[in-house]
Amino acid sequence: MTSSNGASTALPQGNSPYVATGSLKGRTLLMSGGSRGIGLAIATRAARDGANIVLMAKTGEPHPKLEGTVYTAAEQLVSAGGQALPLVGDVRNDDDVAAAVAAAVERFGGIDVVINNASAIDLSRTDAVDMKRYDLMQDINVRGTFLLSKLALPALRESGHGHILTLSPPLNLDPKWAGMHLAYTMAKYGMSLTTLGLAEELKDDDVSVNSLWPCTLIDTAAIRNMPGGEQIVQAARGPEIMADAAHAVLTGISRATGNFYTDEQVLRAAGVTDFAPYSLGAPEDRLVPDIFL
Repeated sequence: MTSSNGASTALPQGNSPYVATGSLKGRTLLMSGGSRGIGLAIATRAARDGANIVLMAKTGEPHPKLEGTVYTAAEQLVSAGGQALPLVGDVRNDDDVAAAVAAAVERFGGIDVVINNASAIDLSRTDAVDMKRYDLMQDINVRGTFLLSKLALPALRESGHGHILTLSPPLNLDPKWAGMHLAYTMAKYGMSLTTLGLAEELKDDDVSVNSLWPCTLIDTAAIRNMPGGEQIVQAARGPEIMADAAHAVLTGISRATGNFYTDEQVLRAAGVTDFAPYSLGAPEDRLVPDIFL
């Protein structure tokens, strides 16, 4: 659904086709990013259960083109029924990440879920990509995911039901994707390799590690700000589909680990048969498929 200014708005709770069978009530989630878009939608869905959410994002002051700060996001989470701890921090900075982990443990007594949501995107081909953008994607996507997961491991092991969920695609080695946007593909696949490796490394530690990726384009402010973005997102789904899918992974798939889920796959397993309520109005057969699938 969209508001009058073109920004994505939450799907009314009663209109969601997803019926939860579990709850995140009382659990503590630590998320990178999350001041807007898919991350905020996932956090809001958890807040409706009564979860505690620690958001670490760079946006402490309003962005000239993107709505929302980590503080306005926290207000939304509290209004939804959760507890929120907003932290201004950069996932590229070791001290910021360590401080976020420590703050989560101090405020809420531990960490049950880490959501690696922060990500940078540049679909330029190799000739055109600026190396500063290349470094940004590697630092945020790959290093940031690795770092946040690494520093949260002691708390996740103590949880008893620890989970790392990373928003990254299946490791599809069809050369089509590397050939289209090599720099971005390497950065996103680095996130997915973190899922693959940590799932194996932690298989005896009672910590689940999985990835989640949308089947279709998702309506976000970042997409809308791209050239032609306002038109592109008309063939997208709202971020609520990823929020419901993440909720299903974190509550309904018992101790599964090492999986690269898609939103549709997870929600079909949860009983969803009609995905039309998640779209912005385009027929299902006209939705834009996401990359890497």
